[in-house]
Amino acid sequence: MNKEAVHSDQAPAAIGTYSQAIKTGNLVFLSGQIPLDPATMETVSGDFEARARQVFDNLAAVAKAAGGDLNDVVKLTVFLTDLGNFATVNKVMEDYFAQPFPARAAVGVASLPKGVDVEADAILAL
Repeated sequence: MNKEAVHSDQAPAAIGTYSQAIKTGNLVFLSGQIPLDPATMETVSGDFEARARQVFDNLAAVAKAAGGDLNDVVKLTVFLTDLGNFATVNKVMEDYFAQPFPARAAVGVASLPKGVDVEADAILAL
């Protein structure tokens, strides 16, 4: 198996023992992104929608570094500490993805890193 780490300075640096993404063959596995500003490594200010947009901006930056974009996503997992924000995630996704939309799971969780309320990871097929 050939695997290659993918890195973008336009997305937050890894805050643990993981890569932003791993590319193997035509698949790219993007690690979870939370709403961190890559320049400051702090959670973006604003409402839930602003935080969700930052998550997708971060995923998009890593996808680009891998040679793709968000329309190459075949599977998306969204983690939410409040499933009441699910409708907002749907609204935001319409601005980042074209049809056919990726397969997706939305998972309600008790907590996320750095106390944020949204995280997403993805699998791309290039």
